Amino acid sequence: MYVHFQTSLTRKFMRRPILPSILARAPGPAGSSSSPMAPRINLQPRRRRLLSLPAVCPCEGIAPEPLLASLVSLAADVASRRGASGDFPVLRRGARQAVRIAGLLLAFLEELTPTAAVPSSAGLALTELHVAMQKLRFLLTDCEHRGARLWLLVNAGLAASELRLALGSVAAAMDALPRSVVEGASVEAGELARLVSDQAWRAVVRPDAGDELAMRSVRSIMDQFRHGGPPEAEDAMRVLSRIGVGSWLECSEEIAFLDSELTARLDDARDGNSYSSDVVLINNLMAFMVYCRVVLFDRIDADQKADPVRPAAAWCPEWIRPETLQCPITLELMTDPVTVSTGQTYDRASITRWIKAGCRTCPVTGERLRTTDLVPNAALRGIIERMLLSNGVSLPDQSSSARHQNHGDVASPAVPSFSASAAAAAELAVAHVVAQFKRGSTEERRKATCEARRLSKHSLYYRARFVEANAVPWLLCLLATTDAAVQDNAVASLLNLSKHPGGRAALVEAGGIGLVVDVITVVGAKAETQQNAVAILFYLSSNAEYAEEIGRFPEAIPKLVELIRAGSTHRGRKNAMVSLYGLLQCPDNHAKAVDAGAVAVLASLLSGDHEEDLAGDTVSLLARIAEQPAGAQAVLACPGLVPRLVEFLAASASRSGKDHCVGLLVSLCRHGGDKVVALLGKMPGLMASLYSLVAEGSPLTIKKARALLNVIHRQYELSRPSSSPPAPVPAPDAGDRVIRAL
Repeated sequence: MYVHFQTSLTRKFMRRPILPSILARAPGPAGSSSSPMAPRINLQPRRRRLLSLPAVCPCEGIAPEPLLASLVSLAADVASRRGASGDFPVLRRGARQAVRIAGLLLAFLEELTPTAAVPSSAGLALTELHVAMQKLRFLLTDCEHRGARLWLLVNAGLAASELRLALGSVAAAMDALPRSVVEGASVEAGELARLVSDQAWRAVVRPDAGDELAMRSVRSIMDQFRHGGPPEAEDAMRVLSRIGVGSWLECSEEIAFLDSELTARLDDARDGNSYSSDVVLINNLMAFMVYCRVVLFDRIDADQKADPVRPAAAWCPEWIRPETLQCPITLELMTDPVTVSTGQTYDRASITRWIKAGCRTCPVTGERLRTTDLVPNAALRGIIERMLLSNGVSLPDQSSSARHQNHGDVASPAVPSFSASAAAAAELAVAHVVAQFKRGSTEERRKATCEARRLSKHSLYYRARFVEANAVPWLLCLLATTDAAVQDNAVASLLNLSKHPGGRAALVEAGGIGLVVDVITVVGAKAETQQNAVAILFYLSSNAEYAEEIGRFPEAIPKLVELIRAGSTHRGRKNAMVSLYGLLQCPDNHAKAVDAGAVAVLASLLSGDHEEDLAGDTVSLLARIAEQPAGAQAVLACPGLVPRLVEFLAASASRSGKDHCVGLLVSLCRHGGDKVVALLGKMPGLMASLYSLVAEGSPLTIKKARALLNVIHRQYELSRPSSSPPAPVPAPDAGDRVIRAL
């Protein structure tokens, strides 16, 4: 049996094609990962799947010397592995055997190196040994992967099988080495070669007894969840202890890794591949880890760590401008930066939403995208990842455009993969958090609101569970706390829950609008807390009745106008603008916005040196205000505002900005009468801009531009004396013809 297995492996290697993919180069130092035979680094954001072991075959005809030097580097790297915290969390015995065999192989290769007389006949065996060592290195890297410990535990059988195959390949390659190479070096080399082969063939690789016990405990805990009862804390801690998870932060790392695995499998299903059976298992494991993090750990040990969902300025080094790491659309830290055809970089999720909404222009420059292909910005991702790792946070794998659906959304009730066990675990975790809202100490409430903020941000399912658990009234009670961290987390949690229709209804029914407005107007509140409270008003304003109710609070609209005028951050101003825009869907709020000085504030923003997207938001808000007669009169009465709007129409690169600007001018003509039409007809540059939009604008913009042109032409024809000869409407350039828009 031994001989047959060895011979079949050798025949398999002999039939395998050798890919000419690597050029022979000078070898790097021992232990270096930049040796000529090291696997190429894939710069694509989609990363190697755990326990998949790709390997790069050396090029055909490569000289034995660089191949041997690269083998020394590989063996030294594998032999130096000792696992996380001095040991491997799973397959401890098998992994230690592999490391020991790699050490013996390194000693053998170092005996060969001084001779430098390896014949070309040894190339095939060395090539296969090189491929086997690459796979062994990948496998050991996976076994010590932080965040993947629970996933490796439940896949211990697969990992053991891969490890056996890798060690068998090492043994077969050693047996295939020409006898002249082994015996010609030294006696020690021959003994080491036989020892490596014998140890690799005889290595016993299977899940340890502790691994088996932990796996049975996981299955037992999931059964307890399925039957509706919480597991014993000792059983859950026994599993965590086995895989080396002993803190809140390490639980979060496990959840982030499982989340990325789940996203990858769902992406495969969306791409037309078969629906992975692992999806249900991953959901169960995620729910188990969430329950452990919420219930078993009393303290958050990551208060000073960076949070990937928060602005980068909080931890960005001085040599990097924080705004360069933020997506221009969401103003949040990019986790999967991609570059579009105009050269601008965005987060994949936000630019994908933009393109799928039918926009074919660059949000920053307004240029038309020549192609919708997204090129991963590996350099920027590397900078972000290194910065986060230096603060103890790992950047999850955001490899797919499907992430725009909030990767946690896979846990929504519409997804059948969310099993009864996972649902029960989630409900128990949510019930524990809400109980801490009611009767927990200050520290317990701080942790509970942090958990609510995290869980509700990325998961529709947890969002719905919090609403059903009546968490909204308790979170509203926590808005009056003097603890800034609790208040900040409570407002952020309410913001996430306000994205759910039931959450908005619960907030209004509990009388929460006044409390949210109080958070915005209170002196001394954190800027981020105020911004989140303003965003809550935006989601509430999607309902006309709620928008009218918000307008009844006398300080609500004036405070939004004040934030637009003197907001401390770009994001804060934008949040205030979109919230005010939503409130203006209620006609009664128009007069309140005008009385609060919104037109003057917006005019100052349009006249100042501000970014293009802020100017576009300003024009869109002015267009909404001008829909009512009082708003249009306020715009016309503001000194210099109408000429500035005409300049914006000519200079703006934003198609949406041009559309809102034309709509604003149409509203001014409708409510201002012939006097305004005559004024616009004399504006330098307006007619040329309108004709350009008729030729190149979107269908909606073309319709508005034609309407405005027709109004101006009609007014000009009516005002011209009948005895006067026909003359063109004034245009900025001599020789321009006036063509009536159809």
